[in-house]
Amino acid sequence: MHVTILVAIGCTVVIFLLVMSLGSLLRAGKEEANDKVQKRLRRFAMDETEAETLDLLLKHSSMSQVAWFNKILKNLRFAANLERNIKQADTKGSAGVYLLLCAVLGFAGFYGGFMASDKWWVGLILGGLLGYAPVAHVNRLKAKRMDRFQAQLPDALDLMSRALKAGHTFAGSMSMVAEEFDDPIGVEFRTTLEEINFGVDVDRAMGNLQKRVDVDDLKFFIVSVNIQRETGGNLAEIISNIARLVRERFVLFGKVRILSAEGRISALLLSALPFFITGVLFFINREYMSLLWTRELGRSMAWAGIISMAVGIVIMRRMVKIKV
Repeated sequence: MHVTILVAIGCTVVIFLLVMSLGSLLRAGKEEANDKVQKRLRRFAMDETEAETLDLLLKHSSMSQVAWFNKILKNLRFAANLERNIKQADTKGSAGVYLLLCAVLGFAGFYGGFMASDKWWVGLILGGLLGYAPVAHVNRLKAKRMDRFQAQLPDALDLMSRALKAGHTFAGSMSMVAEEFDDPIGVEFRTTLEEINFGVDVDRAMGNLQKRVDVDDLKFFIVSVNIQRETGGNLAEIISNIARLVRERFVLFGKVRILSAEGRISALLLSALPFFITGVLFFINREYMSLLWTRELGRSMAWAGIISMAVGIVIMRRMVKIKV
């Protein structure tokens, strides 16, 4: 009886979350054009007071198109962080849609794990892993886009330096980068250039660029530009030196990857070895391996092994991941 009740509750929750997700997606698609206009107006606001006025007039719901859900998300810090990561990843959707998807997958994982093993902790772990999957996907897209930006940055800075030496203005050098480079650096520099052309102060426009792009090397460039505007100096030479330093960091990072290659390969082998041995034993002696899912003790041992391997893989990945 309790299983039937649990199934009914689970189906009800899943259907509710799916309806909320579909509703958010449909509203987001319907108001996509309006959102673009709102973002553009807010981006080109001349000062903080005007930006706040635009926010009040437009009543923009950035995290969800559902009013009450958006009000809740605005008070949650992790929702704001997720929204920022979504923008930096340049992917579709909002924090509200992704959080609803996390809830659906998390509940489905908990329900499936609990029903398969009859253990609440198994369902909790599986639900947590599935629930985190959309956030991990956004973080992966963001990391890939930021890596592409960082790879383009030295060449873009060299182009700006040569343009400044040839007599172009700072805005003109940024315009050349926006025209010559693809996404993401071309798009981001074009957005910054549009802000400057619409009258936004250069310091604020560069600050907005820093908020949109989470790359440490870009921060050095922005700080250098702001300091040069206040104290003076050869901006072309400063930008050229920054480009050289960024390239030296790439060389150092390559050396570190070579030195840590043995550790990364060892971590990969240790992660794959248990699955390989399990597969071999399954084909050699299927009856012996069947004890892992036909008996209670075997199922407990299997789940304990899976959890231990997952923790070990995470630890090994952190050990071999070196930041430069």
